[in-house]
Amino acid sequence: MKVNIVNILQKNIYEAELKISGKHIESIVKLGPENPALSYALPGFVDAHVHIESSMLTPAQFARLAVVHGTVATVSDPHEIGNVLGLPGVDFMIEDGKRVPFKFCFGAPSCVPATVFETAGAVIDAEQVGQLLSREDIDYLAEVMNFPGVLNEDPDMMAKIAWARHYNKVVDGHAPGLRGEAAKLYASNGISTDHECFTYDEAREKIDYGVKILIREGSAAKNFEALIPLIAEFPEKIMFCSDDKHPDNLVEEHINVLIKRALASGYDLWNVLLAACINPVLHYSLPVGLLKTGDAADFVLIDNLQDFNLLETWIDGEQVAKNGISNIPDLKSTHLNHFDCDFKTAADFALNNEYAGEGRNEVRVIEAFDGQLITGQAIEQLIVSNKTIESDPEIDVLKIVVVNRYQNAIPAVAFIKNFGLKEGAIASSVAHDSHNIIAVGVNDELIAQAVNLIIGAKGGVAAVGNGEEKLLPLPIAGLMSDEDGYKVAASYTEIDQFVKKELKATLQSPFMTLSFMALLVIPSLKLSDKGLFDGDNFRFVPLSI
Repeated sequence: MKVNIVNILQKNIYEAELKISGKHIESIVKLGPENPALSYALPGFVDAHVHIESSMLTPAQFARLAVVHGTVATVSDPHEIGNVLGLPGVDFMIEDGKRVPFKFCFGAPSCVPATVFETAGAVIDAEQVGQLLSREDIDYLAEVMNFPGVLNEDPDMMAKIAWARHYNKVVDGHAPGLRGEAAKLYASNGISTDHECFTYDEAREKIDYGVKILIREGSAAKNFEALIPLIAEFPEKIMFCSDDKHPDNLVEEHINVLIKRALASGYDLWNVLLAACINPVLHYSLPVGLLKTGDAADFVLIDNLQDFNLLETWIDGEQVAKNGISNIPDLKSTHLNHFDCDFKTAADFALNNEYAGEGRNEVRVIEAFDGQLITGQAIEQLIVSNKTIESDPEIDVLKIVVVNRYQNAIPAVAFIKNFGLKEGAIASSVAHDSHNIIAVGVNDELIAQAVNLIIGAKGGVAAVGNGEEKLLPLPIAGLMSDEDGYKVAASYTEIDQFVKKELKATLQSPFMTLSFMALLVIPSLKLSDKGLFDGDNFRFVPLSI
């Protein structure tokens, strides 16, 4: 095929005859200077850090949607399903991904469970991490979220890092807000990346410590605007990632949109393409071609370097997408799960306080931020009626609950602000990282109704209110569906719009934000199935002041 070759490493563009033989590029014969009448070929795009499970799709279904946007590979941490099912969950992700023409790079989960302050469905200990890292189909040690464990030289955490060193595999980081000597010490233990920086200064400091920065723009956490200036100063230290991508968002865009945004903001083409196409391949030693003779034929065709519209995606010499249509088949998968708890009643979520006086009492409240995974800690005065502390939608403070889905236990109950719900309740079994059931609502009856929809389906996302019930079942680990990814995205969009329009939620992505309110390793205040947790000081705190 005749195309314009975009040679990122040599920073030149020329007309060439591109020949493919089997899975590889047989030859690239230069014909002359750039020819604007032809399409442009460049290496495919790589998501440098993503949890496939957060798309609510199996790897096979994720790939169907991602290739339409020019994505040929992902660096994927399977710790979501690992927290539910342990090693069998990791095996499921790897084997499911092998069924489609797409390059999944899976890591060994380093934090299952993420902390000892929550109940997960499984444990992956240091010995098992060593077993995973010994495998050829495990490429790196996935994000080391337990940065306090590294700083305090926790034996289990240090043993996992030692296994990565033993097998000469990359160690991924996760240290939101960590600065100064603590960040330097963390990096010195072999931590090579961080996707959790939310300010320029934090990321700039970590680069000085030898850490490469992943600019994240997902469905919930959005750090592109804050961090993109780094690409001009440190082009070889930057990669793009999504971290978590809900299905409706994945239908619309992937790494391609970050390229467009960076170019529209005036950043250098070659630096942007280094981050999107080259740096992840070199850092993780991915088996992804870089558009050179003898390489795997992994590339995309675009219309031009200004509009950057995707025309075709090729992986291992196979055309996997053309003109917005995926050529990857709609495949079904094995249904694995771990779900064992009884239905709940409104009384299970009542916050009784025999010492509370009538009127209003001061309580700690989780403060959610739109587009961020971090939370604040607010003090609010909430209504006490018949010794029970209630939600107050008028001041946008709602009850939030976490229900252990692996065994029957008393639910954890607290309060959260900034969801904006005026009616109803929403619930999900996607609740990082232990994936218990998490719900927010205006009263206990509606919270119980939403939670019971999840329990009845053994996983999913649900919304109730105004006399209606909405449910998207997620039968695989309570995290994923193997239904056609486009249909799953449409179902999710319907629920999302119901929550925003009918229940009046004000967040851009209410379910994605909800899913992170139990993630204890990201500050400041979160809720696990065991109670309200101070992520700054790594300790439980009481609800009442």
